Amino acid sequence: MLFPPQTLDGGPRPLAGGFSADAWSRIRFLDGPVCDGCGAPFDFDPGARCAACLAKPRAFDAARAACLYDETSRNPILQLKHADRLDLAPLFARWLSRTARELIEEADAIAPVPLHPLRLLRRRYNQAAEIARPLAAMTGTPYLPDALVRRRATATQGGKSGSGRKRNVAGAFEVPEARRTQIEGLRILLIDDVLTTGATAEGCARALKAAGAARVDLAVVARVQAAAGLTI
Repeated sequence: MLFPPQTLDGGPRPLAGGFSADAWSRIRFLDGPVCDGCGAPFDFDPGARCAACLAKPRAFDAARAACLYDETSRNPILQLKHADRLDLAPLFARWLSRTARELIEEADAIAPVPLHPLRLLRRRYNQAAEIARPLAAMTGTPYLPDALVRRRATATQGGKSGSGRKRNVAGAFEVPEARRTQIEGLRILLIDDVLTTGATAEGCARALKAAGAARVDLAVVARVQAAAGLTI
């Protein structure tokens, strides 16, 4: 009575906390068949992997995304990333607990994509870690917040081509020496907010596998359908 629930998107007052009915109806959740390799949606179920993943397998083993990154989902994701809306992180974690359920069941540990210390100092928090931590808690999966570090301060990935993104993050990630014994032989579920070309996730997956990880999967809040035209 004193503190009635509010919608996270500023819509009409709801019966329970979360997005308004209008916002829910506009988010394009990926509930149908998707590529096992990159999480891209299929109009029908043609098989486990899309043509792109069959032609050039990713460094990570499998990926899932809760929804498409478009003009509807973009706003709350960027609010978490740049506007201190940490209250959105548990909601995104619940989305991932459903869409990546199979990957979570197989995972030995959950780890976030890291920020460089300078960017972390400016932003004050890592949005991937804010999603990964409640996801680990609600699923009972061990959480490894420092399994990876970003040893080089890379430029923002926004506006870069696929090849430019790969060059930007090449060699940027590593597993600290003190964590290598913890990583060896584990199946790691990597968490990030958005999947665009996959360059960042692949850089992380290569670093984890170089340290001995048996498998690296990826779960993101949203993935783009086309890499051009939207600011991440």
